[in-house]
Amino acid sequence: MKDRLIKNFISIFGEHKDIRCYFAPGRVNLIGEHTDYNGGHVFPCALTIGTYGAARLREDKKVRLYSENFSESGILESSLDDLIPGEKAGWTNYPKGVIWTFLKKGYEINRGMDILLSGNIPNASGLSSSASVEVLMGVILKDLFQIPVSAVAIALMCQYSENHYNGVNCGIMDQFAIAMGKKGHAIFLNTGDLSYQYAPIALADEKIVIANSNKVRGLGDSKYNERRSECEKALGQLREVIGIEALGDLTIEQFETYKIAITDEVCRKRAKHAVYENQRTKRAVEALKGKDLILFGKLMNESHISLRDDYEVTGTELDTLAEAAWKVDGVVGSRMTGAGFGGCTVSIVKNHMVNTFIEKVGKEYASKIGYTADFYIVEVGEGAGRLD
Repeated sequence: MKDRLIKNFISIFGEHKDIRCYFAPGRVNLIGEHTDYNGGHVFPCALTIGTYGAARLREDKKVRLYSENFSESGILESSLDDLIPGEKAGWTNYPKGVIWTFLKKGYEINRGMDILLSGNIPNASGLSSSASVEVLMGVILKDLFQIPVSAVAIALMCQYSENHYNGVNCGIMDQFAIAMGKKGHAIFLNTGDLSYQYAPIALADEKIVIANSNKVRGLGDSKYNERRSECEKALGQLREVIGIEALGDLTIEQFETYKIAITDEVCRKRAKHAVYENQRTKRAVEALKGKDLILFGKLMNESHISLRDDYEVTGTELDTLAEAAWKVDGVVGSRMTGAGFGGCTVSIVKNHMVNTFIEKVGKEYASKIGYTADFYIVEVGEGAGRLD
């Protein structure tokens, strides 16, 4: 891959001796959805698919960006002195936002760059292609400018960029998982204080299968920010009766005791999901540690139902994929993953049933929805870094 990147970089930007190559994975969240901005726990892992990049420093302040995934756009050019977000900038708003954040935080970015990107994450799939691009840009800046920042700091700056440059009120999970991924492990992350532990994903007889609904969605134009606002309203009312900092601080028993304080029924449902999902995630990690994959799968299914009924972020496409999966023998568990409103489901499937699973779920989906889903058998990979 490195040789191909360099060859393609030279064909786009011309010869140069100091071209460096990088990779940032996509991520899938096994359980713990819409808990990350509610101070709860999540359980994502990095994937072996992601975004590759080749970069070199320039002598001026131009930033030239090219993506093989959007080759029709050609080279899109900006300047370090003019990093303004805009609709016409398209996908470049993600890397530009990270450069803007590094500058805003006081790091010295005093030269421009030529950057080529090539990703194999399906666009708008919910596997965090945008966060992958952001963390890749953070790793590029750290390396090219020898900036002494940790992977956690890069994740936080990329989240800041998404919040303040791109206007999406996302939590920390995507960027953290991509920056901190570890092969063969998922990350049990407390988003309230960023404490975390790695948990082995020991699937001897099973595979992780991603089903992409192919319903195009984007976080910025979804109801993501609306859901966050509803949770904040619920939290505000709960804090009048119990001393908590976030919905993730509540046990299920506490929520049931104090939920009457949430006057809006819709906000109460949103808060219920955040609280119950957080506790589900804790149970799921314990189940995995105890090698109880049956319980883990049951909790995955319950997570989807909560996201469907209480959080209302699934939609016909994701519900069809999950419900079709539940009917197939050999499926341990299946749920939507990501923000919702389209995107993907994640399923754990017995090895000998993977082909049957893809065939049956694919057939039912196409019959009901009218177009096809794509399926990916994925591996758990490393976090972002330079390709040596």
